[in-house]
Amino acid sequence: MHSAPPARHWLAAAAPKAAPVVATSTVLALARIWNANGAEHSVGNAWLMGVLAGAAAAAGAVSALGYSSDPIITGAAFGASGALALAGVAAYSDGWSLPLLLWAIATVIAYALAHRHWRVDRREATAYERRLTEKREDHAHAERVEAMRGQAQITVAREQHAYAASLAAAITVRASLPGFDSSALAQAGLPELSSACSTED
Repeated sequence: MHSAPPARHWLAAAAPKAAPVVATSTVLALARIWNANGAEHSVGNAWLMGVLAGAAAAAGAVSALGYSSDPIITGAAFGASGALALAGVAAYSDGWSLPLLLWAIATVIAYALAHRHWRVDRREATAYERRLTEKREDHAHAERVEAMRGQAQITVAREQHAYAASLAAAITVRASLPGFDSSALAQAGLPELSSACSTED
């Protein structure tokens, strides 16, 4: 009666799970490309990334402490601050040890924050599916009740028609019997089929 929703492709389902590691890996790769193009031991570049990371962190703190704080804006500001800090250190360092360590820490933090949102989304999706299932069951129950009621009405109408046909046939046979006297039936008070019904049947 109700068609099930189509199943999501496994790539569409796995894409959000891979987003944090893809984001941190992209920042690390771009920072190391910047490192190879002259950012290594550049004090000016380090100061620039530090100032940008501090500004993003301050914007996130202001948004979090504000009267009408928006979680999306706060998360985006802190995420940008972490990305800028990771990019600055990865671009300024001459080796891979510290950039990889920061990349691992940033990836773990990103997954920890994303897990909270995934849990909320999963809870909301489960509640929505439960409400949808309850509504479908209610509609299915109402449809079954209406179908049973309609079937009962059809059965009653069919039985009434069969009874009327049998009654008309019985009266026709009675009228054809020899010595039938309708006036005697009327005087006795027995029921008699009207002429309109006799003609119709």
